[in-house]
Amino acid sequence: MIGVVDAFSPSYALARQKFLQGCVAAGLAVDTHPHPLKGRDGEDLAMDVAYDGPADAQRLLMVTSACHGIEGHCGSGVQVFALHDAEWRDKAHAAGVGVLYVHALNPHGFSYGRRVTHENVDINRNFLDFTQPLPVNAAYAELHPLLLPKAWPPAPDNQAAIDDWIARHGVPAYQAAISGGQYQFDDGLFFGGQAPTWSNRTLRQVLRSHAQKATRLAWIDLHTGLGPNGHGERIFACRDDAAAYARANAWWGRETAVTSIYDGSSTSAMLTGLNWGVVYDECPQAEYTGIALEYGTEPVLEVMGALRADHWLHKHPKAAPELADAIRSRVRNAFYTDTDAWKGQVVSQARQAMFQAVDGLSAA
Repeated sequence: MIGVVDAFSPSYALARQKFLQGCVAAGLAVDTHPHPLKGRDGEDLAMDVAYDGPADAQRLLMVTSACHGIEGHCGSGVQVFALHDAEWRDKAHAAGVGVLYVHALNPHGFSYGRRVTHENVDINRNFLDFTQPLPVNAAYAELHPLLLPKAWPPAPDNQAAIDDWIARHGVPAYQAAISGGQYQFDDGLFFGGQAPTWSNRTLRQVLRSHAQKATRLAWIDLHTGLGPNGHGERIFACRDDAAAYARANAWWGRETAVTSIYDGSSTSAMLTGLNWGVVYDECPQAEYTGIALEYGTEPVLEVMGALRADHWLHKHPKAAPELADAIRSRVRNAFYTDTDAWKGQVVSQARQAMFQAVDGLSAA
């Protein structure tokens, strides 16, 4: 049995090593999907998939990490701990529920300490029909020149202009404008892309290989960066469907209600191109119920500021090393609270949600 703290890793390379070692210890085969590029330290990158359960399981739980790369420090820790958790594995086995672990949906971002892919795309805005006209985010277009100034840190007049925008529209509107997703500025924040990313295409392959027998499918997608530090908000991650929302609340909402972007109860803004859309495309045979388990780190304006700095640095790779290091550290802190207490909160809440998912999938 691995300890909670030891399940987490300071780098993608070590996280992947621990995940693969956990699969060996659990006797699970790994389906590896190599990424076309290398990591920051020259390491191999991959989306690694392990299935635990009966070959013919019709009830399937997916647990995924690193949709937003740097958030993989959290999600990988949950997955690694689960692979060594005999009580958890016995629970799923006894219920006949298959568990599909997808480690590092965005391995490139995980390795490089960024939320986005090598295409500078937020894959949780990338699941759209790209044959149709793409959404236009007019509020983001207004803010874009301010978000990525020529110099960093921003000059006082830049900060004053942003403060003025927030004063006129409010913090929620600022968050929604930036994070909702945009498709016009390929160097900007929360860019959803102009075509399916490698992560999008690869996740579809995973579902075609491992989820076609499922008649009931649950998904816990692990995220960080919104809400009070250490609190795991359970955000409804399905279409705006009353029956699915009722199931999600029955499974995961006994202690605190499952929140939703549709009714404004979530800390998340209304978003476009979310990754759960892939289930409806690739697994139409399955009744689907899902949540994003979102762990808080720092206040939302600090998180947004860290992302602005990250995108500025990506546009200015020759920035002074001291500045670059400070920005990378700020981004890491915005999405990973590297304390034993936070890690304990992460694992305990994820573990509870996983147990509840098995109960929900098993219910008549």
